[in-house]
Amino acid sequence: MSSTLLELNRAAHEDVERLERLIVKDLQNDPPTSKDRLYQSHRVRNNIDTIIATTEKLVEIYEDKDSSRKDEIAALGGQTATGINVFSAFYDRLKEIREYHRKHPAARVVDANEEYEALLKEEPVIEFSGEEAFGRYLDLHELFNQYINSKFGAKIEYSAYLDIFSQPHNIPWKLKSTRQYREYMENLLEYLIYFFQRTEPLQDLDRIFSKVEVEFEEQWANGQVQGWEKQGPENEDDPMHHAVIDLDYYSTVEELMEVGPEKLKEALAALGLKTGGTVQQRAERLFLTKHTPLDKLDKKHFAKGSHGPRQNGSAAVSQDINSLKHVALMEAKMKKLCDLLTKTIEQTKENVVKKQALTYEEMEQEREEEETQVDTESDDEDQQIYNPLKLPMGWDGKPIPYWLYKLHGLGQEFKCEICGNYSYWGRRAFERHFKEWRHQHGMRCLGIPNTKNFNEITNIEEAQELWEKIRERQGVNKWRPDLEEEYEDKEGNIYNKKTYTDLQRQGLI
Repeated sequence: MSSTLLELNRAAHEDVERLERLIVKDLQNDPPTSKDRLYQSHRVRNNIDTIIATTEKLVEIYEDKDSSRKDEIAALGGQTATGINVFSAFYDRLKEIREYHRKHPAARVVDANEEYEALLKEEPVIEFSGEEAFGRYLDLHELFNQYINSKFGAKIEYSAYLDIFSQPHNIPWKLKSTRQYREYMENLLEYLIYFFQRTEPLQDLDRIFSKVEVEFEEQWANGQVQGWEKQGPENEDDPMHHAVIDLDYYSTVEELMEVGPEKLKEALAALGLKTGGTVQQRAERLFLTKHTPLDKLDKKHFAKGSHGPRQNGSAAVSQDINSLKHVALMEAKMKKLCDLLTKTIEQTKENVVKKQALTYEEMEQEREEEETQVDTESDDEDQQIYNPLKLPMGWDGKPIPYWLYKLHGLGQEFKCEICGNYSYWGRRAFERHFKEWRHQHGMRCLGIPNTKNFNEITNIEEAQELWEKIRERQGVNKWRPDLEEEYEDKEGNIYNKKTYTDLQRQGLI
């Protein structure tokens, strides 16, 4: 029966084999859309997790820490407390089976294959925000607000932030040593991990990060981590030596004052000493530590909240270095994820730039067009069309003739910079797009009228240069209302505006 340990063992092996066959069958299907492809990946990921959980249970059974499996195998052989009795064990097991069916007369055999086949049609629930568009784009607006409102950030546009958020090595290390930056980097890494797990569920992120950590440890030991390089104790940008000043190089307080107030302040803070006062006072306070151990200094030299030299000195510097190392490791992991999500980041940039030039109605129209395109792809997924030359489809859903393809130049790609580098295939589509909303909106954003003068012009600079020439030419023959605007008196006489106002002022009209 299913209550026995051996039966559970057998059923677990059967489930594992069935799930493996189900994964193979699912991966043999080629999803027609990116949404279906994402569903497939999550189904496979869920089945793999189920296999792992079931295998862990099998390992526990085979380890047999309580000897229950060994006892059950012995009972099958008829071994009892009084000796070996095969027939007694057989009839006891038969009695259990009859008792089970007596209590459950309506029990029926369930075909497990039907239940597992239904998993192939399952659509897992995947949480995406509206901005992420089901995993096509990143949604970094919260992190963007955190960046522009921080000391290490800058007041930039969201599109510019998408270009620089993956380049933390450009931020000075002084700003990276703050708690604000560490929280920002933790939030950024957490979001990228969560997004990567939702869009690439079959990737082994633990293995990827383990390789990153090995490379990072080697680079950190050699001082080759980008943005955290060792550059010698005299370099102010070196986090390893910035807070520590070697007093053996200085024989007087006046020489130590040449270091500067900021370095003196950081060196005092690293030792837990007071950082206030003039440059000379700071230098005198720090110079005391050259010949006097910290534990013998007067308590008045230590800052409030400091617990003496036990928590300062080299131990504090070591703790700061470990904290900086943790931040640098988070940056290395973040960069690796950005490399894996390069295509998604580029699509996000293009989408943000495109949305800035669209109205709400145009964005809704584009969204409906995308949904219609996805539905069309889903309807045609079962149709296998032989199209080795990759010809465009005609009205009947079949490739157009090759001669028609060459005649109209449908294989040519025309890009329009005014339309946001949108591609138009074929001469006919290219000529028609000048009257479409996308091109008209682009011209309107440039402040240029969409007239016949600008046909065949797709470059923004060329359009602006032509518009300047037209405006200069119109400056000579432009409409002058004083001379060309017509007025009529009571007798039907026609005058221009200047003459009419002069006569009216003289009282002649």
